[in-house]
Amino acid sequence: MQLPSLKDKLMPSGSVQQAKANFSWQSLTQLLSGLWQRLYLPRSPFLALPAPPLATPPANTTQRRAKKEMPRTRRLHHSRDRSSAGTRDKRRRHDTADHSPPLAEAPSPPRITNTHHTRSAAKRRRHELDAKKAQISKEPTFDDSISTRRRKERSKRSHRKSPAASRRQHKYRYRDETSHSSSRRRHRDRAKDERDSGRNNRQSQAKTAKPVIQDDADGHLIYHTGDILHHRYKIMATLGEGTFGRVVKVKDMERDYCMALKIIKNVEKYREAAKLEINALEKIAQKDPHCDHLCVKMIDWFDYHGHMCIVFEMLGLSVFDFLRENNYEPYPLDQVRHMAYQLCYSVKFLHDNRLTHTDLKPENILFVDSDYTSHYNHKINREVRRVKNTDVRLIDFGSATFDHEHHSTIVSTRHYRAPEVILELGWSQPCDVWSIGCILFELYLGITLFQTHDNREHLAMMERILGQIPYRMARKTKTKYFYHGKLDWDEKSSAGRYVRDHCKPLFLCQLSDSEDHCELFSLIKKMLEYEPSSRITLGEALHHPFFDRLPPHHRVGEVSNKQPLSSGSSSRERSHSLSR
Repeated sequence: MQLPSLKDKLMPSGSVQQAKANFSWQSLTQLLSGLWQRLYLPRSPFLALPAPPLATPPANTTQRRAKKEMPRTRRLHHSRDRSSAGTRDKRRRHDTADHSPPLAEAPSPPRITNTHHTRSAAKRRRHELDAKKAQISKEPTFDDSISTRRRKERSKRSHRKSPAASRRQHKYRYRDETSHSSSRRRHRDRAKDERDSGRNNRQSQAKTAKPVIQDDADGHLIYHTGDILHHRYKIMATLGEGTFGRVVKVKDMERDYCMALKIIKNVEKYREAAKLEINALEKIAQKDPHCDHLCVKMIDWFDYHGHMCIVFEMLGLSVFDFLRENNYEPYPLDQVRHMAYQLCYSVKFLHDNRLTHTDLKPENILFVDSDYTSHYNHKINREVRRVKNTDVRLIDFGSATFDHEHHSTIVSTRHYRAPEVILELGWSQPCDVWSIGCILFELYLGITLFQTHDNREHLAMMERILGQIPYRMARKTKTKYFYHGKLDWDEKSSAGRYVRDHCKPLFLCQLSDSEDHCELFSLIKKMLEYEPSSRITLGEALHHPFFDRLPPHHRVGEVSNKQPLSSGSSSRERSHSLSR
């Protein structure tokens, strides 16, 4: 029989068993906590439980302990609700507590009683650890110095072309990195510098950038009011538009004077026609430098990105535009006389120098000054305009052709086209005389003499107004408008009825039987002769009785005392020099 030891004798049997149980439980928990720590696992709440009692405690003691302890599920949830740093701090705290000498009294109280103090301590330790990490990170290492140097080199390379960026780099070289106010100030100043540099770049680009030259679908130059062409001519307004291009009002920045600029379409055929017009105007200017023969004066010309531009003196409205704005009220007879005389005198100058205009019409005859006065006409019950000054200028030499140059088959605008052009029999200076006769009729009555767009109908109107076309011309033409020398025309058709109702013999169109009116129609009839060889010349027209009543101050020059330019051998040399 084994004898009890002294320790067993001094202690009661129940307390001895309780102490052995506590010792063995503490050893077991220490062993498990060490293994748990080596496996890098969070500390299990199971290891923090007190040793299980051997005997069943009283009922009232068990109830009080249940009230104080937190349920297992809540403790697990509470421990997982912390951050990773807090979990490491708790594990470190429990590990130090496990390695401390064991206590003799009962197990440690539940963790819920120390939750507040544990959290505050964990926060304090977490802040201390963060401060140490920040201090360690501030200390530069070898790798950090290399990466910093490389970043600076890349920054220099990227900002090498920007002086503003280098100024910003030196400006904030000694900035305090821990100062939040200086950081905000740095970003604000940097944004301001970037805005200023961007604005300066845009302004410099706007100053150095060339204007964008664009054309529309038809080849017209797209421009705006205020644009400056050729570094000299500032566009003020648009004056007119035609098939060739547009005419704009410009201001000469050098002379501070308004002029007319003709901008030709960027189309090959119109560009070549403009070159021919420039050549003709230069030859005319050589023979008539002071514009004594009433041809428009060319001041300058240049090529603007494929658009031929010709600068002219500023003139007024055309005789057609003035007529249209006056509700097609015809011009008074004395004004018709003066304009007809100037037109014949100007075109005669071209004919004397072997040049044919080929495009005479009211649109190409411009007033020097189109100011007018208004008065009320009781017969028509409306106001009528009367131009003050009937001085005119001849324009548009784009189709002008010298005698030795190639002659196109079709020339002149439809309503002013001579019969030899329609029948393709060849043409020369007499086709201009036919056009002048049609213009005089339109100025006198305010309506077009041949209002048509068809060749056969045009010939039918001629026969209705002027009589039958000569048999020689009908037989000579290669066109199919005639049958056995007569015009192939059905007078009973709708077109035939229109011609019969709207056209009548020429002398029936007179507004009066007075001598002046009869003389005018006599001149028109001679200008509208079918045969070009029988048609009156402009030199003969200037001596017609219709111009005898022209006031002396309206006569440009005494034709009778002036030697024609085309007479003699010397005139041929001058004509040749004008054409080439």
